[in-house]
Amino acid sequence: MKRSVFVALVAALSSLAHAASKPHVVALGAVHREPYSVEGDPAGAEKDETHLNVRPLVVDGKVKEWTTGDSHAVTDRSFTVRRAVRLNDALPTDKSPRWVWQRGPWLLVDRETGKITALHLPDFDPGVSQVVWFRDYAAYCGLTATHKELFAVVAQVAARRPLLAKKLAPWNVAASASPACAPAVWQREPLKISFQLTGAAAAVSFDLVGSSSVLVEDNDSGGG
Repeated sequence: MKRSVFVALVAALSSLAHAASKPHVVALGAVHREPYSVEGDPAGAEKDETHLNVRPLVVDGKVKEWTTGDSHAVTDRSFTVRRAVRLNDALPTDKSPRWVWQRGPWLLVDRETGKITALHLPDFDPGVSQVVWFRDYAAYCGLTATHKELFAVVAQVAARRPLLAKKLAPWNVAASASPACAPAVWQREPLKISFQLTGAAAAVSFDLVGSSSVLVEDNDSGGG
């Protein structure tokens, strides 16, 4: 009896070990064009946009999220992509749901574990911030919580504080141009980032000294 219990225990542990080591299959599916407008997404849509390209993020054959835009490879196993949110825009007096699409936060996806993590980029504003990725850095123009100041921001995926947060200009949503900034421009050696405000005569550049990746990938399994 004891031997049979021992054999069963070894078989169970072996099965668990095999399941834990089973690779996950992570992929972005085909693109779908969905109706999209400022009315449905006041913060994120451009005035002339009529459709948003969305595609599913699939883990082990199951749709985990919907995404929009290009993905960015951070490492050989991790990538970032922006989430697309399907939101119920129905009023309390409406008798049925009214679904609209909105651009959401950025996601970090681990191909090996299938883990999906929402990134909380400091001072990120969906109507102003155009993120340009380099390595594990995200560069963009950000807005403070009061929406009164425009900042040059460089955030790192796994860092608690931004690597760079410098005031660029006061912000007035009624008077300011759209977009507020051109996409940031990266330089590798020496590591430098440049921001160009709309209407400004020259770009503003910042050196990023002594910076390296802070992203630590683990071997924990499971999807987000």
